[in-house]
Formats: sequence, structure tokens, C-alpha cells
Amino acid sequence: MLKSMTGFGRAESTRGETIITVEIKSLNGKQFEVNLKLSPLLRPYEFDIRNQLQQTLQRGTLDATINIRQNGATRPVMVNTELAKFYYQSITTLATELNLPQDDMLNVLMKLPEVITPATEQIAEEEWLAIQKVLRSALEELDNHRQDEGAVLEADLLLRIENIESYCVKVRELDPLRKDRIRQRLEQLLSDYVGKENVDANRLEQELIFYLEKLDISEELVRLENHCRYFKEILREADMAKGKKLGFVLQEVGREINTTGSKANDAGIQQWVVLMKDELEKAKEQVLNVL
Repeated sequence: MLKSMTGFGRAESTRGETIITVEIKSLNGKQFEVNLKLSPLLRPYEFDIRNQLQQTLQRGTLDATINIRQNGATRPVMVNTELAKFYYQSITTLATELNLPQDDMLNVLMKLPEVITPATEQIAEEEWLAIQKVLRSALEELDNHRQDEGAVLEADLLLRIENIESYCVKVRELDPLRKDRIRQRLEQLLSDYVGKENVDANRLEQELIFYLEKLDISEELVRLENHCRYFKEILREADMAKGKKLGFVLQEVGREINTTGSKANDAGIQQWVVLMKDELEKAKEQVLNVL
């Protein structure tokens, strides 16, 4: 089964007066990228948190927030006066330049980031274990969303590949007729410009074979069918992270479709080639979301 890179997970836990909230949103991305927002108390654990996110989610663009709130005055706080002074100077300078009122400045300063912080810069070990548990719950919910999205992606991708295979069958049916038309057209041109009695039949047969071999698309169709078959085999593999591999196979599928279209020199076959390309583009868009 496939996994999508898109998902959302949220978990919350209350321990006495402490509320731990974890929210994680995941979107598609070529590598693993995370925008991590942490409470100041969790900064010593940032490396551990990032590792856990990457090991679980592997790939994607993440927005993760871990917040610790206190319901009551259970933990002493301190005011970062130096930071408050810096904020004050910047705000007053801006307010003066823009001719804005400077009322209630203290209330504004107290709401700015990290002006008021917990007096204790460390959390107890059991609190860290509780945070890890909430983080795992959020990751599990996100992972479930990814699996649900992946099931939808898998069904759609399978449909696209099967459509390409069915169009390939149509092209095979038209190919013998195409060769006959090419042969007839060349013979008619020679008859019109050279005269039928002046045509060397043996030489004509050799030239026709050479020309038809250059326009032959049987090898392209075989490779196209093999790529489609391999794509479906990858879908059945146990490995969840296979979006890049599927993308590479689709590149090969596209190469064979393009070559078939350029060599076919036949309006009927070109119509099926256009339909193949349409299905291929839809598959490529979906693969971008696969883990």
C-alpha cells in the first residue's frame, strides 16, 4: 500500500496544571523539511524531536508545533528585561517615524515572544516522557491520514497505468494496418513518378523493409508494457516509501510513449498516444504526493 505525504495529526494531554499540545501538518516535498515551533523549555530536546519526526515520516514538508501551557501560577516566571528594552527601543522608533500613539506600551511588550519565560529552563524527566507520548500520538494520527490518502492515490495510479496498457493494445491493433498503408503509399508514389514498369521489385522490397524498420514501434510497445507491469509490481511492494521509484518509472513510460508517437506517422495511432500522454500527466501529478 502507498502512503501519501499529506496529513494532519493533533494530540493533547493535561497533567495537573500543564497542558501539552502537539500539532503536525505534512505536505509533499522532495526531501524532509520541517518548520518546528517549540516552547522555550523544549529547546534542549529539539534535536531529539527532529530525529523522531524524520524517522517516522521520512519525507515531506512539515509544520510542527509543540506547546506547553500552564493553567495556573504553578511555575515561577521571569521577565527578560534586556529583550524588553530592545523591543521598546525598536517599537518607539517605529512609532515615532510613523507618528503612531505609544499608549499602553507595557502591555504590548509583555505579549512579545520570550519577554516572559519560565524561571526554570529545564523540565523534569517525567514531563519529557509525557511530551514524547503526546508527540507519538500526533504522529500516529498523521500516519493514519497518510495511509488513507495513500489508498486513494494507489487506486488512481493503478487506473492510469491500466488505461495506458489498454491504449497500448489499441495501438498494437492499428500497427499492421499502418504498415500496409505506408507500403501502399510508397508503391503508389513510385508508380506515379517513376512508372510501375520501371520499378525494380527486389530493390523496392529492400527499401520498404529498411523504411518500415525505421518506423517500427514494436520494441517501444514491448518496453512500454514492461514499464507498466513494473510500475504495478512496485505498488505491491511492502516498502511504504516508493514515490521516487514510481516517478522514475513514469519517466521511462513517458519516453516510450513519446518515441511511439514520433515514429508512428499515423493519425489513428497518434490519437491513442495523446490519450496515453494525458493519463501519464495525471499519474505524474499524483506521484508527487506519494511518500
